[in-house]
Amino acid sequence: MYDQAQALRNLVNRHNKMQDSHHDTRIVTVTSGKGGVGKSNFTLNFALALQSLGQKVLVFDADLGMANIDVLMGVNSRVNLYHLLKREKTIWEVILKGPNDLHFIAGGSGFQELLTLPEEELLYFTEQVHSISGEYDIILFDTGAGLTKETLNFILSAEETIVVTTPEPTSITDAYALIKIVHRMNNKVAFRLVVNRVSDLQEGIQTSNKINLVSEQFLDLKIPTLGYVMDDPNVSNAVKKQVPFTIAFPQSTSSRSIEQLAQAYLNKSSQPQRMPSESGVKGFLSRMLKFMK
Repeated sequence: MYDQAQALRNLVNRHNKMQDSHHDTRIVTVTSGKGGVGKSNFTLNFALALQSLGQKVLVFDADLGMANIDVLMGVNSRVNLYHLLKREKTIWEVILKGPNDLHFIAGGSGFQELLTLPEEELLYFTEQVHSISGEYDIILFDTGAGLTKETLNFILSAEETIVVTTPEPTSITDAYALIKIVHRMNNKVAFRLVVNRVSDLQEGIQTSNKINLVSEQFLDLKIPTLGYVMDDPNVSNAVKKQVPFTIAFPQSTSSRSIEQLAQAYLNKSSQPQRMPSESGVKGFLSRMLKFMK
């Protein structure tokens, strides 16, 4: 019986002696324990803030049920991941441009088929993904909320995972539940926490402390907090305009929060300890292979 990961295994083996071109690309998953916490909006504006700091960023909309990065930008995406998986387009042809020339790949049903691709399509997909090695400084995978099989695959394959939560009790509980499940599957996953929609700094600190208290007590795990995003009516106003809030309202409290988060993210002294394995796109594909077996 055909091993659906065999084509990927062969590809990774062929590239084991190769270095990613130019430099390693950081692969980051952005996720949340529940929907409605502003994860996709955070991902989009975080990517724009990183880009404004000189980083070349690609946003990969990997949210199966609510793929909406293109909608938040007001961009009509004529092609998406499905066209890549079906070998109708190359990866360069499905990379679209949003505001401020931000590169992104629109989501869709394609990720659900990733784990069951026929040999030829799986090989094509992995070769295409490997072709962007070193072309970007950071690739952000905006996953669906909760732990579907596909979302779990991306979390376990990425170098680090940003968990977005809010001060609401259900959001805190679900964020911790996600962290607990992933950590017990692989304790090498590097988490960082973002608390969205906080009324003030104190509320943000209290929220991150609650998650860290139970994580340290029951998982022996301390989760670095990347930062806090202030609750701001300009965010919903920007969504209605279909313009990222960091562009529509650059001086708003939410935009300043995102700028501080991006600066903190790029601060080398704040980097989390990553998985002791290959980095970059090649490492991402290697880990994905492991979890596809």
